[in-house]
Amino acid sequence: MKVSYDEKTDTLSVLLKEGAQVSESDEDKPGIILDYDARGDLVSLEILDASRRVTEARKIEFETVATTRIA
Repeated sequence: MKVSYDEKTDTLSVLLKEGAQVSESDEDKPGIILDYDARGDLVSLEILDASRRVTEARKIEFETVATTRIA
């Protein structure tokens, strides 16, 4: 997964599947663009006017949840 913010265009992009071919794009809500592959899987999303839609567009925090396996 790759997250980037373009200050010039004020766009926040989240790439979920690198190298995936986009078959369809939908603007689900005004300024929120969702990209799908041929199977209908979400591969990326784009947030336009990000500085007014996101708390801190220049700051990204990433968290994973550890899972414990029970044998």
